[in-house]
Order: sequence, then C-alpha cells, then structure tokens
Amino acid sequence: MNDLRTQQPGASAAAPENASGRQNRYGDSALMPPVDVIEDASGITLYADLPGVAREALHLQVESGTLTIDAELELGLPQGLQSSHTEVGLARFHRTFTLSPELDTEKVKAELTQGVLRLSIPKAEHAKPRRISVNAA
Repeated sequence: MNDLRTQQPGASAAAPENASGRQNRYGDSALMPPVDVIEDASGITLYADLPGVAREALHLQVESGTLTIDAELELGLPQGLQSSHTEVGLARFHRTFTLSPELDTEKVKAELTQGVLRLSIPKAEHAKPRRISVNAA
C-alpha cells in the first residue's frame, strides 16, 4: 500500500513564502532533503535529513492531505570572515508529500534530533488491520 507520495518540484501551488507568511529571501529555490519512508501496520515513519536546521527554523504543515516540510538554516560566517568558495549556496529545504486518506493527520508526531527529522503518522482506525472472529454454526 502506498500511503505517501512525493510531489514533483514545481507541482506545488505554494508561493515562495515560509510558514510565517514572509517572502523567502531565497525566492523559490530550495534543496530537496533526502527522505526515507518506512511503512508498517500501524502507519508510516518518515526520516528527513535537515543538517544545520534549528527547531525554530523548521516549519511543518498538513493541509488538505498534503504534508509540507519547510526549513531554513543559517549559513552565516563568523564576523570578519569572508567565503572564497561555497559548496551549498541554498539555505532552504522544501519538500511536499501527498498523504493517503488512510493516515490520521491529527496524530502526527515530529522530532528533530541532530539534523534528522522523524515524523510518525499513524494509520486511521478504519484503515488498521483487524482480526475478524468466526463463529461456528
């Protein structure tokens, strides 16, 4: 069963704003964080790599069956130093997923530890497997 589907870049109708509604200073350019999704009988667990992102700069939203991960990180240099070469020029992560109606989006749990976001989304009660007892006639 496929309870989660990633949306193609540019497919989202979201404007280049962060969750607070402010225009993002990076426009709509963003890195797509790598994500692992594990599904079991109780739901899905999503792991997203967000190195350098502070909890305060992470914005998660579920709306109309769409999960949005939006995060900004500070790439600031110490005062008085200037960069001569930059490998990663973007300081924003953005990824959206379409969630199955079988998932209970009211019970999403999120945890950010050492740059890894862990999202647990349980299945709705009606979608969980259940044993049916058979009565002998």
